[in-house]
Amino acid sequence: MSVETISQLFINTIRSYPKDNLLMFKKEGRYVSLSSRDVWDRVRFLSLGLRALGLQPRDKLIILSENCPDWVMTDFAALCAGATTVPIYPTLMPEQIKYIINDSDAKVVVCSTRELWHKVESVRKDLTKVTHAILFEDTAPEGVLTLAGIIAKGKAVAGGGRDDFEKTALGIHPGELASIIYTSGTTGVPKGVMLTHANIVHNIKSLRAIVEFKDTDVILSFLPLSHVLERMCTFAFLYVGATIAYAESIETVGENLVEARPTIMVSVPRLFDKIYAKVIDQVLAGPALKKKIFFWAVRVGKKQGQMKLRGEPVTGWLKFRYGVAQKLVFSKILAKTGGRVRFFVSGGAPLSKDIAEFFYAAGLTVIEGYGLTETSPVIACNTIEGVKFGTVGRPIPGVEVKIAPDGEILTRGPNLMKGYYKKEAETREVLVDGWLHTGDIGTLDDAGFLVITDRKKDLIITAGGKNVAPQPIENLLKTNPYIANAVVVGGNRKFISAIIVPNFDKLEAYARAGNIPFSSRRELAGREDVRDFLLAEVNRSTPNLAPYERVKKIVLLDRDFEIEAGEITPTLKVRRSIVEQKYKGLIDTMYKE
Repeated sequence: MSVETISQLFINTIRSYPKDNLLMFKKEGRYVSLSSRDVWDRVRFLSLGLRALGLQPRDKLIILSENCPDWVMTDFAALCAGATTVPIYPTLMPEQIKYIINDSDAKVVVCSTRELWHKVESVRKDLTKVTHAILFEDTAPEGVLTLAGIIAKGKAVAGGGRDDFEKTALGIHPGELASIIYTSGTTGVPKGVMLTHANIVHNIKSLRAIVEFKDTDVILSFLPLSHVLERMCTFAFLYVGATIAYAESIETVGENLVEARPTIMVSVPRLFDKIYAKVIDQVLAGPALKKKIFFWAVRVGKKQGQMKLRGEPVTGWLKFRYGVAQKLVFSKILAKTGGRVRFFVSGGAPLSKDIAEFFYAAGLTVIEGYGLTETSPVIACNTIEGVKFGTVGRPIPGVEVKIAPDGEILTRGPNLMKGYYKKEAETREVLVDGWLHTGDIGTLDDAGFLVITDRKKDLIITAGGKNVAPQPIENLLKTNPYIANAVVVGGNRKFISAIIVPNFDKLEAYARAGNIPFSSRRELAGREDVRDFLLAEVNRSTPNLAPYERVKKIVLLDRDFEIEAGEITPTLKVRRSIVEQKYKGLIDTMYKE
């Protein structure tokens, strides 16, 4: 079957890749599977049930849920009915949820748990267009339907000889709206990005042409399905019949990796930062011999990696040494990923070049890509054969990229959104003559690889007129085992400074070992000697910065940035303006003469 829509993709997957474990999830402490047939029946009956409930083509359906098979099956059911799915991050506050439901004109709201339903219920009186609420759980409060009830309704429709599921699903036009995905809103009110079936399918096919994934792959899914990257990758992996296993939560990813033993995983750089910091931390805490062996192994791994990337034959002696390094060091790291990973995918934010090179040395390829919600999402991507660390790869097939005179990245292609829902002025602002203005600053190197410098709006201009990109500096800082998070500041100031969130487990251990008294994290973060120690760590992590990029002063927070406090987005991007506004008093103390 020629696949031009997501609904066609679903039907093609079920017919072409019958298997016992299409979707996997944890139940009572172990992974259980849903077969292709299970998924087909559930999606078909759910789609028929939603239509019997009154869901019409082009109606909007909200999904407010953590990752699970029911999320994906509800998505397919709505799309196969010709409706438009609007995902919402489960971490959002009731007022934010109300805004998205009302702005999208949604008629149906689907929640996974009562806890999430309570968020909707608290603003229910203001949701004037919502006609039905549905819960994944087997029982629901009064006035709320259950998923099982909708499926039963759909089964009755099919049993009554009115099953036109396939006809409806196959009749959807590629230009129809598949989803409205609201941006995280780092710079203001969230905007609803309108993506068509054709937008998303083009992205899937373009990626499939340059990166190999197949029906024998097992994927561990843990990024929120509300995130466009995880959602598109879900469609892409199911397009080839791969198995998707769902992590229980971000906190359990470590143990779920070992249990599900995936071959591919999609992540944001924060996970790789944490894995790297944990490995380095364990090595530094070990005996001198262990440290010596580890750093020798990394040197050997990097040397082999560089030769492979240059296309040079690896010598027998280097192969032998790498085999020893693999046995003594890297095999232990690989075991913690389940031992079968073919590659990781990193997106959503810049990945540190050092961390990418470290994983490659260990035998784990991290494919970094780049894109936006507005581009369905991938614009450029490294490949297993064509990896260039420090870049986000070349533009994917069918997508064009050019650099504007001021350094902004512009792109066009069949993956570009229709526009922002009900926001024509904002659409015209970013879509000019068929080119999307990404808001990112970057360059294209001689080989066509795209390098991202920073967000255009994030660039810091110091009082001396120097342009400083904060993200690369922050990425370097976050590789330090004593630093959990960092925000670089210094706009219109004489020098660059940083707000630092310490890794308190490490910092408290350091304080105890040095007999530094403290009764709370706040007290520890407020100590001048602790601040001096962490400033030394900052300098140690950033030896190669230009003088005007060097962090001269720091302040320490006693907690990490929080979604609930509006300081970071659900995709863990810092809302820079809010952080700078919130901590202005602390920032000002660094610039007092």
